[in-house]
Amino acid sequence: MKLISVSAALAAFALTVSGHGNPRAMTVHESREAVPQGFVPVETAKSETMLDLRIALTPRNITGLEHVLLSVSTPGSPLYGQYLSLDEVKDYASPTEDSVTAVKTWLAEHGVTDVAVTGAYSDWLSIRIPIGTANILFAAKFQHFLDVDSGEEIARTLEYSLPEDLRAQIALVHPTISFAKPQSGPTTPIFSMPVPNYNATLNPDVSCDSLMTPACIQTLYGIPTTAAVRSSNTLAVTGFGQQYANVDDLAVFLYWYRTDPNTPAASFAFQSVDGGINPQDLSRAGLEANLDIQYTIGIATGVPVVFVTVGNRTHDGVGGFIDAFDFLSAQRRPPQVVTTSYAFNEADLPVTLARHDLRMCDGYMSLGARGVSLLFASGDGGVCGTRARDCTTFVPTFPGSCPWQTAVGATTYTNPEIGADLSSGGFSNYFSAPSYQTSAVNGYLAELGSEYSGLYNASGRGFPDVSAQGQNVAIVYRGDFATVDGTSCSSPIFASVISLVNAALIASGKPVLGFLNPFLYANPQAFFDITLGNNPGCEGGTDGFPATDGWDPVTGLGSPNFDALMRAVGL
Repeated sequence: MKLISVSAALAAFALTVSGHGNPRAMTVHESREAVPQGFVPVETAKSETMLDLRIALTPRNITGLEHVLLSVSTPGSPLYGQYLSLDEVKDYASPTEDSVTAVKTWLAEHGVTDVAVTGAYSDWLSIRIPIGTANILFAAKFQHFLDVDSGEEIARTLEYSLPEDLRAQIALVHPTISFAKPQSGPTTPIFSMPVPNYNATLNPDVSCDSLMTPACIQTLYGIPTTAAVRSSNTLAVTGFGQQYANVDDLAVFLYWYRTDPNTPAASFAFQSVDGGINPQDLSRAGLEANLDIQYTIGIATGVPVVFVTVGNRTHDGVGGFIDAFDFLSAQRRPPQVVTTSYAFNEADLPVTLARHDLRMCDGYMSLGARGVSLLFASGDGGVCGTRARDCTTFVPTFPGSCPWQTAVGATTYTNPEIGADLSSGGFSNYFSAPSYQTSAVNGYLAELGSEYSGLYNASGRGFPDVSAQGQNVAIVYRGDFATVDGTSCSSPIFASVISLVNAALIASGKPVLGFLNPFLYANPQAFFDITLGNNPGCEGGTDGFPATDGWDPVTGLGSPNFDALMRAVGL
């Protein structure tokens, strides 16, 4: 079902709003046909209630930035590996001064003069205004909606308008029609709760099929235990929802599960966004944060790891997801690899926010152009999205569906390794298939034939791109041994592999891999092809997509073969 209709479809609908200056003709810019599943309207918002809004200004040359990204990321290109600096990206991603002035002038006509220019590319105008003013300014009808699962109330509108003469300058206003659900977004990790496994975790003879440890992963994928030697190579782990990574748990984890002579030190750097903290009380250790830190430090031996934690002083409407990547984008020397174990169902975000905002999909493009590899867990609901749920059509996830990042699915077992049932994958309803994957995706669709026709968008961007182990994964949590399942395990594992390849590239005087996908799809031989498994779900109990030879929407290109990856980069 189509959930979003944007201004192009509603261009005929115009109205006039009088401000403090001349009246401006207004046109609906974004609308949502209905309140999404899981939310119910509760009351009209009081006019004096304050609302934090951000106006995203149109970048001056996003098409040019896309061209640059593909040029510096595609093997064989004369510009391959010649990444841009922050200032060079700003030349593409920043709005024009005329756009900033024009929008500020319009706001001032309505008495809104306290306007902050924010964002890594100065492309946000942030305002705090009463809902009554917002209703007039955007010809909207804000009201409160209740998330029936979490009990949280949010102020949103089902449509808003912009002046016709500013539509080219404004990409979107946020949060307006965005209903990103907390349980499927960055306030909740997308993985299964741990199952304590005390006896098995301390038994050296237990099978890797029953307990997946760093030693199992290193053996399965051929990952070296020797330490990387170049400290300029950094791996970042993002954390949301008051998830804290505990050093004592990390030390116990490394003691028991890295028994080789090259055991890494139990330490990592820490960076704060929106007042983020990382307290070390054992009772406050986070399941997701521990998992991500333990399987980056525990696999990417010798690579410096930084934990980027987002606090609760965020007003971005998506749990800090925008703020975190804005923070990374603003750094002169961002980390070379970033892993994120959080996701949304694609339809919970407006198409303009997911696609065009420079802090989400286009923002990932800007980081890729600077040589940053972004990896995201694809989700844990099979074809149902981030989690198992009722659905009548297959549900793609975001950021997994964005073409400018690398989505990581999950596998399980070792002989043979197969696709995990929980591995979210499918085809985007927002993004078309990018050129780097069209051959692989078309081959899969030809083999699939008419099965599930109408349940998914056959012309959409296919995901995940790759996969790694994601079931029965051993962690230490609040002093106890446990196992967890989910693509939250898979993303840090794959990110660690990329960090180790980058370390070898840097040591050889070569550029890091940057945006991965053109390289990955050009080198399918660098993966263990997963040909068994499927990702079931949705009404009627479908089996979901099947894994098969080559790329598939369960395991992508497959799991990493470290030696083959090293050969693919010429080492």
